[in-house]
This record gives sequence, structure tokens and C-alpha cells, in this order.
Amino acid sequence: MPSTVLIGAQWGDEGKGKITDLIAGEYDYVVRYQGGNNAGHTVIHGDKKLALHLIPSGVMYENAVPVIGNGVVIDPGVLVKEMAMLEAEGVSCSRLLISCDAHIIMPYHKDLDGASEKRLGKNQIGTTKRGIGPCYQDKMARRGIRVQDLLDEKVFRMKVEAALSQVNPILEKVYGLHTYTVEEIIEEIAPYSSIFRQHMAETTQLLNDALREGKNILFEGAQGTLLDIDHGTYPFVTSSSCCAGGAATGTGVGPTKITKVLGIQKAYVTRVGSGPFPTELRFPEDGGEGEEAAAGELLCSVGHEYGVTTGRKRRCGWFDAVIARYAAEVNGITDIALTKLDVLSEFDTLKVCVAYECDGKRYDYFPMQQSVLYHSKPIYEELPGWKGVDITGCTSFEELPENAQRYIEYIEELTGVPCSIISVAPDRDQTIFRGWSSK
Repeated sequence: MPSTVLIGAQWGDEGKGKITDLIAGEYDYVVRYQGGNNAGHTVIHGDKKLALHLIPSGVMYENAVPVIGNGVVIDPGVLVKEMAMLEAEGVSCSRLLISCDAHIIMPYHKDLDGASEKRLGKNQIGTTKRGIGPCYQDKMARRGIRVQDLLDEKVFRMKVEAALSQVNPILEKVYGLHTYTVEEIIEEIAPYSSIFRQHMAETTQLLNDALREGKNILFEGAQGTLLDIDHGTYPFVTSSSCCAGGAATGTGVGPTKITKVLGIQKAYVTRVGSGPFPTELRFPEDGGEGEEAAAGELLCSVGHEYGVTTGRKRRCGWFDAVIARYAAEVNGITDIALTKLDVLSEFDTLKVCVAYECDGKRYDYFPMQQSVLYHSKPIYEELPGWKGVDITGCTSFEELPENAQRYIEYIEELTGVPCSIISVAPDRDQTIFRGWSSK
């Protein structure tokens, strides 16, 4: 049966929440495969907007089973609060399944994250300081603690002892921070074992069995391609594999069983945190002036560009076809979901970056060297806008203003991928389906 990976094709915050929420009901399983509560997305429940950080959007649909895969790192306190929030809103979490191999974010991970970021000073990466990176570090160093470890108190104690023997000296001698005893950790984390026990499953086997039984799966990614640990703008990236390939390693479902990759792209570009951003329209507080600063402020205010998880103001810029082509290649994107097209209704003319220029050389592809990316200048093509035309009520591609149609077709031409879903406003029904099918 077909399965789909839904990924962010920029620096995250592309509107994945709405699209996931919109199509999740078409699938039997909705699976989160990487990241932790450093990402957030908004789903609609009745007339309310709910912010989810760990639980997949499939929880909103009674026919779908939400699954947290082995590639996710879990803050148990955050997970329990999120479950309580959903239950209070009348959304049952009884179907939620959690991989027994998912790793747990420990209290010391958050301490290390904050201390490390502080020490970097002006070179900060821009992490959310929620312990994500240090948890993945421990996973790769083979001293991580997994959900299944909570089932056996003896095993849990042994693993905490081993972890603290390496973590405490770093906390104390490098950062001058409080150290932990084994009993402190057990006292804080062990009570969550009863909750994990209710939802724990061998999710790799379960998902492969589901595919054999004719069920279909939506793999829900967090962050975005340019934040991928391998393929993003390193080191200003997250600590996990955000790209479509991460769905295979983060769930145990083989890549040959994935049939579609839906790339979410905002009709412009945003990013939170530090790092290169060639098409950035800098805000006045960041040194931007004149038309550039005004355009950036307009995108931010009209698009409500503030992080769901952090509340931080997002940096904004024009659509970048260089990273769009790159994302299409590294993910194998088969369909694009273009979001926030309505925000561009505020502009007389629009710019699309078609290539970069650095030291007199043109780059039609994403440059390999970090230094080149940092010093690249965007090469723009200008397109006429549709300023003042309200597109939020359009229900078909043909109803869109001609210039909006041309803008979408130009993106398709530059990326080589069809825009199968077009979001013209935040609500579910304010979406144009143009050839999309989960089959």
C-alpha cells in the first residue's frame, strides 16, 4: 500500500501542521519519525487551534493511529502535559503508540543544552535549549536511555549510573553546574514508566505488518530540509535527520515502501535562529533598511511569523528556488504543498531567487562550501503581484488571479515538481487541491 513522507522543504515553519492535519485523515497510521519538542505545529479542533510538539496529528482522527517512532527523542514531562491538554479538549490519546526504542530527554540534557549555547556567545546556533542535541549526542555515544529501559528498574538504574559517570564531570568542571545523583534522576523519571507502559509498542514490526495488511502510512517530519543534520546549513541545524530518508531510519520501514514525498514550501521563506539565509529581508533591528526592511516586516506581520515552540520572530525572505530544487533532490519530492500564498497579496511585485552569485560565479545549485553560501547574493526574477485581490475564498486553481497562477507555475518550472496542494489561508477549507492523492 502507498505510504507518504511529509517533509519541510525549507528551514522549517513552512506550515506542515496545517497540511498534516488536513490529510492525516486519509491514512491509517500517522508517524512522527525524528526530532523532539523543539518543533511545534498547529492543528484545528473545532474552533480552537491546538499546538502539538510531540504527538502526531493523527491523534485528531479516530480512524488514524498516531505513532511516535524510534527516531524521536521524548521529554516525558512535555508528552504527559500534551496528552492531558488533548484529553481536556476531548481528543483521546488512547490510540497513541510509542516506540520502545525512542530515547528519553533527561534533566541533564536540558542543562547541557543551555550551558553549551550560552558558552558559544555570538556564535550561538539558536537551539531551543530543550535538550534535544545532548540527547542525540548520548544516543550516538551509546549511553542514551530509551523508553524500554523504564520497564526494568534494575536496568534503568544501571544505565543512569553509567550516564551520570560521564555527564556529571562535564556539568561540574566545564560548566560549573549542579550535578545529579542517581536517586534524583530516578525520582523524577521513574513515575512516567506507568504512562509509557500503556502506550509502548514494537512499532517497527507493527508498521511493517500494517503495510502488509494493506494499510497506508503518513510519516510526519519536523523542522525542515535545511535544518537536517547532514544536508542542512551545518552547523546551524537540528540534531536529527529531517529529510525523507530519516523516515526509514526513524521508524524501521524500508525506503522501498515509501511511494510519495510531499514537500511543504511556504510561498516565501522564513527561518528561526542563526545561520546563512541568502534571500533574507533584514528587519531594521538587524541592519535592514528601506524597501528591504519594509518587505521583511510586512511578510512577518501579515504572515504572523512567530515560532510555535519558541515564540521567536522569524527571519523572512523571498522565495528561494535554489533551496527548493535542492530539497526536491535530496528528498525525492513528488508533490509540493505551497502554503501562505495569501500573504503575498500585499505586494505589487514579487521576487523569486533563481540562482546565487558569489565572487563573480553563478550558482544554480546549492553551494557545497559554507563560506560560499554565507557570501552568496541572490539573483532575482521579478514577477507581477496581485496586490489587493483577496484569494482566501478561492477553491480552485482557475479562480486564482492570473498573476498568482503564473507565480505557482513558475515555482513548478524552477523545481520540476507539481504544486498539488495550495493553501490560501489558515483554515482547513481554505485549501486548493490540484491533483493531490494519497493513493
